[in-house]
Amino acid sequence: MKTQVAIIGAGPSGLLLGQLLYQNGIGNVILERKSGEYVLSRIRAGVLEHTTVQGLEKAGAAERMHKEGLVYTGVELLFNDQHVRIDFEKEVGKNVVVYGQTEVTRDLMDARPATGGVTVYEADNVALHDIDTAAPYVTYTKDGEAHRLDCGFIAGCDGFHGVSRQSIPADVLKSYERVYPFGWLGLLSDTPPVSDELIYAKHDNGFVLCSQRSTTRSRYYLQVPLADKVEDWSDERFWAELKNRLPAETAVKLVTGPSLEKSIAPLRSFVSEPMRYKSLFLAGDAAHIVPPTGAKGLNLAAGDVQCLADAFDDYYRNQSRAGIDGYSERCLKRVWVAERFSWYRTKLLHTFPDSDDFERKMQETEFNQLNLTENAAKTLAENYVGLPY
Repeated sequence: MKTQVAIIGAGPSGLLLGQLLYQNGIGNVILERKSGEYVLSRIRAGVLEHTTVQGLEKAGAAERMHKEGLVYTGVELLFNDQHVRIDFEKEVGKNVVVYGQTEVTRDLMDARPATGGVTVYEADNVALHDIDTAAPYVTYTKDGEAHRLDCGFIAGCDGFHGVSRQSIPADVLKSYERVYPFGWLGLLSDTPPVSDELIYAKHDNGFVLCSQRSTTRSRYYLQVPLADKVEDWSDERFWAELKNRLPAETAVKLVTGPSLEKSIAPLRSFVSEPMRYKSLFLAGDAAHIVPPTGAKGLNLAAGDVQCLADAFDDYYRNQSRAGIDGYSERCLKRVWVAERFSWYRTKLLHTFPDSDDFERKMQETEFNQLNLTENAAKTLAENYVGLPY
């Protein structure tokens, strides 16, 4: 089999890239080691920046998002007894859309058959070859049978543990990482949201996020120690601690119910440079990870693949290498800004076990800046709704 671009990974970034390439007449094949059902079973947050919304529109996969997505013009930030609302429309004239990542993936999956694009699920033993040449290829097995996919370029959209980044020589890559001493315990329930807007709250016991999937489905998160296990947290314990960490006037409105899903996710900041090696391009979690406090993971991935689609279009349409040669530098500028924002928000809103009195006062003072200076609120809003890719 032969194609112009081989895409490794059928998560939202790989599927979005496939759709954007199709729109530009560029052939592509997607290889995914898991089943389609497994990919759709992964529960992730879904705060979409305006540039991500635009990318889904260009991909022809935005119709259901516009019908069912929740448009938010601001967020509520709570710091112990202090409160501030960041008004996105007032500060920067933009908004975000809350729409689950699972739904984004489903919409992109549903859109792909109309393009005639090939997606190979349960592709085992994927290996990249000759990535330092102009004629790379990928081998894999499917149902025990060996296959080879020849291509012009390879896009690695296969996540942190995928084969793509591991295929780049170790002496080429430089990685930067910060692992945080806590995780997020998430609970999904068919209950109405406690608030009309997202709530990010700092409490002495730890961070809280109140978010939504729809007007009848809610997603809540609690900061927990890394040693905690999901089975340590019954639904009753989760709801009791959530109420404890929220202000009384908010907690009294909380509707509880059985959990549909519970999981604990560790938090880390990670960047690997460069994002391109010869014929191989990294996108999304294959190249960078952000703590979810900044709502940047999916949005950074969407920015990467929009930039990469533009670069491939310029190459095949105009025989120009400017886009592909500048891909890594262009993306990394935005990646590091998002890393800084997510790191800042994580430091601002979480309880760190080793903080001393001075650090806690600095944290409180940093929060007060949002009320005291207009520029601080505007900068937060500008970063939250998303910078141009």
